Amino acid sequence: MGISIHYKGHLRTKPSLPALVEEVEDIVKIYKWPYRVFETEFPVKPSAKSNYENELYGISFTPPESETISLLFLPNGRLISIFGWHLFMKSGGADKESLNGWVSVKTHYAGEFIHKLVIHLLDHISKKYFRNFKMMDEGQYWETRDENLLHQKFTFLNGMLNTFAGALESEPMKQGESFEEYFKRIMKGIRQH
Repeated sequence: MGISIHYKGHLRTKPSLPALVEEVEDIVKIYKWPYRVFETEFPVKPSAKSNYENELYGISFTPPESETISLLFLPNGRLISIFGWHLFMKSGGADKESLNGWVSVKTHYAGEFIHKLVIHLLDHISKKYFRNFKMMDEGQYWETRDENLLHQKFTFLNGMLNTFAGALESEPMKQGESFEEYFKRIMKGIRQH
């Protein structure tokens, strides 16, 4: 639970990858965010039978209290999440759905300021380096640039999370009660208030 962003796209041109990585690296160094650089140049002749093993290209970085933002690509230039890539590798290449291209990142606990920074960074990078870039922002800041709406979304969800956490602390699980029954009882109590 928490506000997340979801994005996908393709690198506009493969030769632009080193510039993208360098630009993002410069930005995250300014903010002192941890980052990791993967391969920065695509192979001249990618294998037709590529199994994607050890073939992640790009950069990832982690703003404070946020999940890691991935600007990682497969050899074909398609954006991929590190999690999706690991699922694909773990399945021995059988789980092709994990390569669907959507990257999801929870920014909720990082707060509104970091959420906006990430949105602006991805907006800049997408216009410069991507084609077919799509984003869904649960805070609706990407779509509207409305800071008041984003603040309302954060405030509402923080209130809900605090209410739920308080209910969990004040209502212990009863003996013999399943987790499902427990959560239903908690949610019923929250709705009545």
